[in-house]
Amino acid sequence: MNTVVISGVAGMTGSEVARQLLAGGWRVVGFDTFFASSPAAIEDLRKEDSFSFYPYDLNRPADARLLENELAGRSSKGGLAFVNCAAVVHTKHFYVPSATFETNVCGMKAFLELAVRVGAQQFINCSTSEVYSLKSFVAGGVLESDPLLVASSETSPRASYAIGKLLTEFFMREAVDLGRIRGCSLRFANVYSHDEFLPEHIIPYTIQTLRKGPAIVLLENARKTRRTFLHNNDSAAAVVRLLESDRALDGSAYNVGTVEEIGMVELVETIGAQMGVTPEITFAGVRSADPERRLLNMEKIRARTGWAPTVTLSQGIQLCLRHGPRGTA
Repeated sequence: MNTVVISGVAGMTGSEVARQLLAGGWRVVGFDTFFASSPAAIEDLRKEDSFSFYPYDLNRPADARLLENELAGRSSKGGLAFVNCAAVVHTKHFYVPSATFETNVCGMKAFLELAVRVGAQQFINCSTSEVYSLKSFVAGGVLESDPLLVASSETSPRASYAIGKLLTEFFMREAVDLGRIRGCSLRFANVYSHDEFLPEHIIPYTIQTLRKGPAIVLLENARKTRRTFLHNNDSAAAVVRLLESDRALDGSAYNVGTVEEIGMVELVETIGAQMGVTPEITFAGVRSADPERRLLNMEKIRARTGWAPTVTLSQGIQLCLRHGPRGTA
């Protein structure tokens, strides 16, 4: 039986990757510190015989040794893969460089080195489309090969999040180029889920707010901001597809998103219409260094793996309205 080790397994993407791989016959070893997640998110997983969970932090050497001992010999008993889903992605942390650096940079590097030491064959590094920062839109969508233009530290400390995730992509590329492991990085668009536990993002925030009444406050940026939204079922499926496509694990970065672009005001109104509510929108506050548009080109991952999104935004909103966070009523 193939084994996959998932960091950040209680997070939105990590937990869904675990579900899809368990359904495909994999054994899953997951760990999480619950910094930006909840134990409730993996209650269903912990009932599975092929799932093991550890409350480890790889930035603590003692925890890293315990996990390494647990994995000893796994690579000789079947395929062994690592998936790095530990990423401080909630917007409230974007502007805290110390928090994002410890998890996104130090933690990923420790996880990658552990993978090499225990003889893992594959490593998937979940990165972010935030790396495109201020150059987030061109006709047809930004390509992985396009030049990057990040905000300065004088403009916004948010740039530290993008730069930190970009650094993990360099770690990944270097490890592959040196022949230490096979792997790649995924630059996800705005990922959302019908069972997201912490409503920090615009879709769960809108649903939660409009359930209380029609009044909703958006940032001033929302008057112009346009985004694409990728359902978590599809983002997790991209990880699984890459684990099945070893030739694609050449150190590359892959855009993972949709082409279904929508403005923030239109998004709130669309959600309201499906809820039977007419939103009463007011605007307050500004998010610095926030690009007005972000659109990714997905031809590279489609050509190499056949992956394509399957959940439309309308379908995803309906899923969000029908289901709540795991562990809640």
